[in-house]
Amino acid sequence: MGCVYRRKNSSKYWIKYSRNGKAFHESSGSEIKAVAEQLLKRREGEIAQGKPPGVIFDRVTFDELAEDYLTEFRINKKRSITRAEHSVKTLRAWFGGMKVTQITTTEIRRYVDRRLTEIRRYVDGRLKEGYANATINRELTALKRLLNLGAQCTPAKVAQVPYIPMLKEDNVRQGFFEHEDFQKVMGYLPGYLRPVAFFGYCTGWRKSEILSLTWKQVDLEAGTVRLEPGTTKNKEGRTIFMEPDLLEMMKGLYRKRALGCPLVFHHKGHPIQDYRKAWDAATKKAGIPGMLFHDLRRTAVRNMVRAGIPERVAMAISGHKTRAVFDRYNITSLEDLRVAAQKRQDYRNWQSEQLQFSYSRPKNEQRVTVLRP
Repeated sequence: MGCVYRRKNSSKYWIKYSRNGKAFHESSGSEIKAVAEQLLKRREGEIAQGKPPGVIFDRVTFDELAEDYLTEFRINKKRSITRAEHSVKTLRAWFGGMKVTQITTTEIRRYVDRRLTEIRRYVDGRLKEGYANATINRELTALKRLLNLGAQCTPAKVAQVPYIPMLKEDNVRQGFFEHEDFQKVMGYLPGYLRPVAFFGYCTGWRKSEILSLTWKQVDLEAGTVRLEPGTTKNKEGRTIFMEPDLLEMMKGLYRKRALGCPLVFHHKGHPIQDYRKAWDAATKKAGIPGMLFHDLRRTAVRNMVRAGIPERVAMAISGHKTRAVFDRYNITSLEDLRVAAQKRQDYRNWQSEQLQFSYSRPKNEQRVTVLRP
């Protein structure tokens, strides 16, 4: 049985109870004895139900959960650990030192409100108010994950994961290259970057997948390029066949390959590191500033679908695992809408021709169904 008591030189009532032979002492935080008695009944009820008493969760802090979260990334060797560390650093500025029982939905909303209104400084000295919804959502995702990890521990470190409201994201990029624009950019790119851009334009592969490609992964005789399982973002391997233009380019690169360098794409025998300055200069000269290399991925997806390649096959080539992301990349352009309008008109013209053809027949003539493509 537990008891309620006062400590020496303290006006607050304390409670004492035991669980699994271990004694717990907890302050009620009140000078009213009835409040302490209610707290004692709640703790004894938790123990009777086989739950850890709430005082255990009061001892767990955000910092402890954050370290467990980062440890999981290190153990599983996740590539996104840098982003996870950045999210934890940002969250710690608000939740650092806070008890897990204090991380409530109300407190999380206060954090979001602060992130939406705080002043941030750009590198070029310009000031802007608030962070993007997508940025805040990545931080909230990290918070949700570290709380869930705490709840999954044995014994549990989190009694109940609070509801975490996510913000609506409306900043999904819609950029893609028309063929003419891509040709212009190619004309302004330095020689060592042109093959990289063309490979991305054809396949829709990610920048990291292209720049890390080695000749061991290329079979020029079979005309294939493969990515080994575990080396891609979704951890799945894939193999593609190269079209004649891409195969011819790869053969040319092989003839001019740098001895001692296993990479397919390189700069004077060294890995290509940061090419953003050259890329930005080329897109600016081409009259389409602000276009990203990643926009080639969207472009390749759209081109494959427009070419009549089944979407399942296009996803296997580009490496999209989920249909939702693939659909987001399969962007409709103004040209697509113009072609659709022309097709609608052509179909109505065909319908009118069929109707006139039917009216012009003699009444006693047997009607024959005419099929047209």
